[in-house]
Amino acid sequence: MVTTKERPPDSRRWAALLFIGLAQLMIVLDGTIVNIALPSLQRDLGISDGDRQWIITAYMLAFGSLLLLGGRIADHVGRKRIFLIALIGFAGASALGGAAGGFELLLTARALQGAFGALLGPSALSLLTITFTEPGDRAKAFGIWGAISGMGGAIGLLAGGALTEYLDWRWCLYVNIPIALVAAAGGYALLTESRRAGRARFDLPGVFLVTSGLVAIVYGTGRAESDGWSSATVLGLLSAGTLLLAAFALVESRVREPLLPPHVIADRTRGGAYLAVGVTVVGMFGAFLFMTYYMQAVKGYSPVRTGVAFLPMVAAMLLSAGGLTTRLLPRVAPRLLIVPGMLVCAAGMLWMITLETGTHYAGGVLVAQLLFGFGAGMIMPAGLNYATHGVGPDDLGVASAGVNTAQQVGGSLGIALLNTIAASASIDYLGSHGKSPETVRQAVLEGFGAAGVWAVVILLAGAVLVGLLMNTPRPAPQQAGDVPEPLPATDLVSR
Repeated sequence: MVTTKERPPDSRRWAALLFIGLAQLMIVLDGTIVNIALPSLQRDLGISDGDRQWIITAYMLAFGSLLLLGGRIADHVGRKRIFLIALIGFAGASALGGAAGGFELLLTARALQGAFGALLGPSALSLLTITFTEPGDRAKAFGIWGAISGMGGAIGLLAGGALTEYLDWRWCLYVNIPIALVAAAGGYALLTESRRAGRARFDLPGVFLVTSGLVAIVYGTGRAESDGWSSATVLGLLSAGTLLLAAFALVESRVREPLLPPHVIADRTRGGAYLAVGVTVVGMFGAFLFMTYYMQAVKGYSPVRTGVAFLPMVAAMLLSAGGLTTRLLPRVAPRLLIVPGMLVCAAGMLWMITLETGTHYAGGVLVAQLLFGFGAGMIMPAGLNYATHGVGPDDLGVASAGVNTAQQVGGSLGIALLNTIAASASIDYLGSHGKSPETVRQAVLEGFGAAGVWAVVILLAGAVLVGLLMNTPRPAPQQAGDVPEPLPATDLVSR
């Protein structure tokens, strides 16, 4: 029976945010927590150097290619229902991976994690959007969400190092089980169901085209590290992926029930938000990659010490997102937060380029982390908030999936591009300077210095494009006595 639900009181909304945030933390954390455990699990399971990348890539491929479908399923089937199903499925896949005795089973588990993550991400963001509709509360909620999204990668590095060093690499997967079960229990008790009214119709040609296109592009960028960007395989995959996505755009403009309605991304506000989030994630992955290798390969830090060394970035992100962005978000135009944030991130990347083998932590990595964390804390809450700004209730899931896709594709493209540039520059340096321990450390710096320049260029170009594209004015001030407009009764379904 379709009924109109009262908006829950503040205590219920904020309690619900805790469990939605736990789900988001698990998704983001899982993108990096396995990275530090990779050498240990490779030795334990006897995985070759050529195959080890698939432990990461399998997750990214499944996640990035299925996000839009996951968002549309959440719209039609029910956002709360899909949220709970995805949490239980993610926990099951994590248990399977933790118990894996061989490469094939672990690979299957990682792909299943990505598939359930593609259901969980859009449903979680959609639930956040419909739970917080009042501008002030919405700004605070998205500030917390943005901080979780930004700091999850660093927490993953910290947790991965601790779990691998003191327990076993399998706990990097097992840790998801209690998080998912707690989030599912809280979500079941506190969240209100909502779904798109009417019969579910899925754009199957669109599903095939966008999934195939994203798989080809993500797989192609993953192969670029080993095969090179000029290889026939990589060029063929990237070309095929581009053609498939172009065909997807054509199909979406003509079908009755498109998987990704053109008006969702054609809007300048949402398009600018997607661009800002995607470009920022490129820089964030570059920063994590540079600093992880710098601290371990150049400075000799252990995995645990490396994770602890990332904590200032987390603190800066929390301070920026919670202390500054949430206060300004309801009062200023979004580009006045996003563009300066991207410039601050670019400054952090520039600082990293200046690091030398003898640079102390306080004057080197710490400064770069504080700059990057503060800048990301300005960008992510605003970008994630405006990614669903003005979207009708019927398209909340797919709009949420769009920004998750921007994050995932931005991360996979960024890490492939920057890592390939860094590896090439390091190899060139070693070729002309020999392979003594000191030149190897210097080669790492040369490689990431070259990659850092490209990261700065990408961030600056993104800032310019967002500044020109995102002409959204500041939110209209809320008058006393105004109440948020409720969702249509046809979109609200009793639990």
